[in-house]
Amino acid sequence: MNKNGTITMINGPVIRGKNMANFKMREMVMVGKKKLIGEVIILDGDVGTIQVYEETEGLTLGEDVLSTGKPLSVKLGPGMMGNIFDGIQRPLLEIDKMNKDFIPEGIGLISLDQEKEWEVEFCVGEGDSLTQGQIFAYVKETELIRHKLLVPPGKSGVVISLKADGKYNIEEVLVVLKDDGKEQELRMYHEWPVRVPRPSKLRKEIEKLLITGQRVLDIFFPLAKGGTSAIPGGFGTGKTMTQHQLAKWSDADIIIYIGCGERGNEMTEVLEDFPKLIDPKSNRPLMERTILIANTSNMPVAAREASIYTGITMAEYYRDMGYHVAIMADSTSRWAEALREISGRLEEMPAEEGYPAYLPSRIAEFYERAGYVEALSGEEGSVTIIGAVSPAGGDFSEPVTENTKRFVNVFLALDKELAYSRHYPAINWLDSYSGYIKVLERWYEENLAEDAVKLRNKMLELLFKENKLQEIVMLVGEDVLPDDQRLILEIAKIIKIGFLQQNAYNKDDTFVPLEKQYRMLKIIDYLYERCRSSLALSIPISQIKSQKINDELIKMKYTVPNDDLSKIDEIKEMIDNYYTELEKQYLV
Repeated sequence: MNKNGTITMINGPVIRGKNMANFKMREMVMVGKKKLIGEVIILDGDVGTIQVYEETEGLTLGEDVLSTGKPLSVKLGPGMMGNIFDGIQRPLLEIDKMNKDFIPEGIGLISLDQEKEWEVEFCVGEGDSLTQGQIFAYVKETELIRHKLLVPPGKSGVVISLKADGKYNIEEVLVVLKDDGKEQELRMYHEWPVRVPRPSKLRKEIEKLLITGQRVLDIFFPLAKGGTSAIPGGFGTGKTMTQHQLAKWSDADIIIYIGCGERGNEMTEVLEDFPKLIDPKSNRPLMERTILIANTSNMPVAAREASIYTGITMAEYYRDMGYHVAIMADSTSRWAEALREISGRLEEMPAEEGYPAYLPSRIAEFYERAGYVEALSGEEGSVTIIGAVSPAGGDFSEPVTENTKRFVNVFLALDKELAYSRHYPAINWLDSYSGYIKVLERWYEENLAEDAVKLRNKMLELLFKENKLQEIVMLVGEDVLPDDQRLILEIAKIIKIGFLQQNAYNKDDTFVPLEKQYRMLKIIDYLYERCRSSLALSIPISQIKSQKINDELIKMKYTVPNDDLSKIDEIKEMIDNYYTELEKQYLV
């Protein structure tokens, strides 16, 4: 059977070939003399269309298209953690040693280091019966991550031979299984098609908070483990910075950061910063539990489209070991632009703003791969997706933002006016929302305080009231408002500056424990209630308003250490003393 096609058309990363009737849809192929990596995306009789994941400059008509017989896949095994890959899992540090500055064409699908030896510790013996997804050995991948070697999905049987504990490279056969007379070899890695979700035993209910240490998220717009979130915002509103904060501080076990079509200087910042960062929980380098996928805007556009799937497949693999994985996609807009460019070259009928008609289904497919599961191994794990969206001109009504909004449960709308006024994170509390408030209510009651959600709703309501009052203030000034409404303006100012604004460069404010977040909001509420009590005694707002107390509340994020919250009790005492004295004067 002839498995060679012949190139008949070249249009950038899109290649058309004939004699391709025996190829399969989504099959990985080698294109031309340089053996460029591509994927079959259309088959029409004898004619096939391929998207190529490398630069096609120099390719000529009549060159061969070679079949590999398998779909575009990634190798999942020890050596991924702490590594930096391109969009199709080629290690950039290794490529840099071979060829400075650029990725040479036709380098092939190199991925994990085949020479490096890993210390393997087995947890099964001869005669044991293994099923798919079961853990059969352990490898210490980094100081922070214990890599659990799993029986690949679809394989099972009785162990008829296995190696002794010791050092092996990823290509060595570690275990041989026998099932129905057939022998199956187990190595350290799985090969898995990137577009196929990995199976799990059971999808569980989402009910645990992903703690980020960012007050606007943990209290106001919480993200759950296994949940989905979008961070849309125009240029300069702090999408990348917000994702960096989540990568550094969220209580996920593993971080996968995908720089999808971002500017080279932004990815350079990530590549320079992440290796220097220290994980706060272990005091080890953060890279020991991080995987970076760098696919900058000057890299081949088709590989940008694949990078999202590469990242999510890696995340599912670690989820299957029982880890909680947070995946940062920065930005899904660039991925959608890659879809649009390839769709245009395929001469498909464009939909809104030139994007392909299947854009919503592709976005849905990606976010649907998040979730909290019981893995085939019996372990519980999760994949949480946090996708940045870069709408042109900050227009949230454009197709990528609108369609993303349909499929995510947390929407963190970044506001350029807040960003320009140096209010970071620039998350607009009026446009943002979290669909996890209801499902996390019990978690807050058990792990924080019974009134945590009620308190959050009350403070959010004050911010909405303040927004309406600001429209009146801009027309006629604050002095015409009744005292109770002027009080709302004061308290809202404390919430915005003292609570929602957070300094990523301050050691006490970059990450805030949940207990401190709650106590901060509680003391602001306490001030509000004391002020309302004083108002009920007809004390004028000019007397009730204490600039000293307000300043203490705004500064408490810096003055109250994270490990000693007694200063909040001192502020409460100050509030009590001030308003008790004030009320005494008016009662007399």
